[in-house]
Amino acid sequence: MSLNGKTALITGSSRGIGRGIALKLAELGVKIAIHYYQNELAAKESLAQVRERGSDGFIIQADISRPEEVSHLFKQTQSEFKTLDIFVSNARPEAHTFYKTPMDITLKEWDIAFNSQSKAFLVGVQEASKIMHEGSRIIAITYSAGSRTGSWQPWVGMGSAKAAVETLMRYFAVALASRGITVNAISPGPTQDGLLDSLPEQTQDLIKEWHTQWSPMGRLGTPADIGNAVALLCMEEASWITGQIICADGGISLMNPELPLELQLG
Repeated sequence: MSLNGKTALITGSSRGIGRGIALKLAELGVKIAIHYYQNELAAKESLAQVRERGSDGFIIQADISRPEEVSHLFKQTQSEFKTLDIFVSNARPEAHTFYKTPMDITLKEWDIAFNSQSKAFLVGVQEASKIMHEGSRIIAITYSAGSRTGSWQPWVGMGSAKAAVETLMRYFAVALASRGITVNAISPGPTQDGLLDSLPEQTQDLIKEWHTQWSPMGRLGTPADIGNAVALLCMEEASWITGQIICADGGISLMNPELPLELQLG
């Protein structure tokens, strides 16, 4: 596989899943715009690792919850790259800024979730499409389980915001299909070096322990796993896939919560 010479903007690519995506695309010859919000040092490290893989790029700072800064991201990207082939909407705020139950979440916390996800995706796709051409790819990183269930109560703000992103993804897929631009979403399960690491320590431990029992593959995902999934959707051969949520979760979404694990995993 090769995407040599193409360009990508990946929000939140200074660390975690975003960095995993950036490094995989860099291995395939893609030039990367590394976006960060607060941790410039981490962004510089991501860019250094991109260069170690034989590609190049630049770093750019923005608060994606502010529409004017999202617009700036794409203006800067156009200035550096002239055009854009791949846009991955991945950035998210730290969990403590929105992690509250439905009865306790404030409007400010609710807005943090929605502004950083659905609003940022809306503005991002509108701006990206202005500098994209036929064959370009738009991919949102979501969490479909949290969008369709209600049991993880403190996830209400982000779950609702991600559900809006998934709906927007489908509308944009139709809107941009005539231009040959695909729009899809990838839904990881719990992933190392991702949002999981910003949750309360006890919550992290419970999720990690349960996931190793519940997942058919018996492990957490890695940023590289998600990078591989994004790379597949960016291939020319994936041009007939649009408006879909791809679960890159090691099969955990196939499990049935109504049955004991002994009956499911043998």
